[in-house]
Amino acid sequence: MSMNTEGMHVNLIEDPEPDIGDYCNTGEVRYSVLNNQQNNGKRPFCQEPFKVATACLTAFCLLLLVILVATNIYRSSSVQDLPSSPAEAQMLKTCANVDNLTAELQILRKAKSDLEEEKSQLKIKITALEASAATKCTPVTAKDPCPVDWHYFEGSCYFISDDITSWPRSQAYCKQRGGDLAIVLTAEEQTFIWDLLPRGHWNAYWIGITDEETEDEWRWVDGTKLVGGFWEDGEPNNHINEDCGNMVKTMVLSRVATKSWYDAPCHMSRPFICEKKADVSS
Repeated sequence: MSMNTEGMHVNLIEDPEPDIGDYCNTGEVRYSVLNNQQNNGKRPFCQEPFKVATACLTAFCLLLLVILVATNIYRSSSVQDLPSSPAEAQMLKTCANVDNLTAELQILRKAKSDLEEEKSQLKIKITALEASAATKCTPVTAKDPCPVDWHYFEGSCYFISDDITSWPRSQAYCKQRGGDLAIVLTAEEQTFIWDLLPRGHWNAYWIGITDEETEDEWRWVDGTKLVGGFWEDGEPNNHINEDCGNMVKTMVLSRVATKSWYDAPCHMSRPFICEKKADVSS
């Protein structure tokens, strides 16, 4: 027994130095003791590959983590930029259209404002021009060429009297007012005067014609000889010394203006018709 014990002791003492690689592979605890004794407290070189591998793996993991984070951030921003559904896409399109329409509306409002301003300026100019034109071209009211109650026709004024008197007195009345008993030379003048007369049973008005000086030689009050005339059929007939002419308008509608003269006694009382030149200078 003591021999065996001595043999085991010798073997323990004389065992050759163990291979460091074997201890690294077996991972026995005593390797650490031996290693510390033989390397003065330094770790064996067999641990260096594990350290490098760990560092590389850690770096690789960090790199993957950074790449994943960056990818998630990029995808998140891209997803936010893109519509998530057709409805959202339509909404975005509508919003863009609204923005465009709003911009166009602002432009149109500005254009409208400019046009209204231009319209206002034009109104001011038109008002000024109208005022200037009214000042320069104020129409002058033409003076009536005939006095009140006188009627104008082709350069003459005619007065239809309501008073009744003889032929000589009628001529005197017209003379006082700057005229004479009417001298009727044309059918147009005759018709104009006859239309002024009222209708009646026998409305007869003195006119400026007489044959008092020479029978059947009718002359106007200005001395000119009558040519033609507008006598009724069968007139003048000089019945009962009829030397003065008068114009008659009755209720008979068939009578016409160009056949309305009759001769009558000059002393009879009749209304009369005066004529004078119109004041055409005004």
